[in-house]
Amino acid sequence: MTDTPGRLLQLLSLLQTPREWPGSELAERLAVSARTIRRDVDRLRELGYPVEATMGAAGGYRLVAGSAMPPLLLDDEEAVAIAVGLRTAAGQAVAGIEEASVRALTKLEQVLPSRLRYRVGALGGATVPLVLPPALSAAAPVNPEHLTVLGAAATNRERVRFGYRTHDGIETRRHVDPHRLVASGRRWYLVAYDNDRDDWRIFRVDRISSPVPTGARVVTRELPAADAASYVRETMFSRAPTYRAVATIRLPLDQVAGRFGDGPGDLEAIDEHSCRLHSHTDTLEWIALRLVLLGCDFEVHEPPELVEYLRMLGARITRAAG
Repeated sequence: MTDTPGRLLQLLSLLQTPREWPGSELAERLAVSARTIRRDVDRLRELGYPVEATMGAAGGYRLVAGSAMPPLLLDDEEAVAIAVGLRTAAGQAVAGIEEASVRALTKLEQVLPSRLRYRVGALGGATVPLVLPPALSAAAPVNPEHLTVLGAAATNRERVRFGYRTHDGIETRRHVDPHRLVASGRRWYLVAYDNDRDDWRIFRVDRISSPVPTGARVVTRELPAADAASYVRETMFSRAPTYRAVATIRLPLDQVAGRFGDGPGDLEAIDEHSCRLHSHTDTLEWIALRLVLLGCDFEVHEPPELVEYLRMLGARITRAAG
């Protein structure tokens, strides 16, 4: 490769991958000699890119954190993925991320080739958001600095102190061992071991204030669930009344299968136009929402609480429509 600027850009692109690159592998990738790679690395350093070299048989080159962020070099698929991710982030409940995402998206789309700009636009135009009821989706904005502190503490296995406002508005102080952050819709949850209460707890991140790492190392404990997401889901369901529903749905079975997260035996065909649902355990609100979103007629046979809830919901919608 004789085009030095082009080769430097390709070398920089490789070094931005989070790994250590042996000089011989870089030379093979760029079809140049190991001596040329050393010269190119020196050029990058002169331009302000912090390229670190390690010696020995297992040594190589890698790009480390510097005082300024260098330009990112992305391939087509990476550029499309980031643009779509920024569009999604613009609607999330992290304070300030909407504006920052829009700014970053504007900069990215300004330099995207037309073929990629079309792909991003087509994907955005073909995608619609799922609007959930306020009870399922509403949340106060989350401070991104709090997410950063808590995420780093969980990764580094470091104990944290913070203020926490309970669901009934009581201000408390907590001393916890962070395990994982869990994102659920427009809410963020911290799964952690509460040292003062000697038990696992779930904390809504929008209710956390002033998180501070203490420097103390976290004691290894086994989470009482398969993973953090499962723990959040199981704990939240254990606190709310749940039901199993039986309903007749006026759609063919093959059009309903998979839309209820159903397993074997959850659905049975009645005829070519309808099927019978035996739902998983869920809250009334969630079962009602999923039935309504099917966009067809249905009849609930049990539980009576779901029938009453749908009547109340229908009356509310009728009043809203005048």
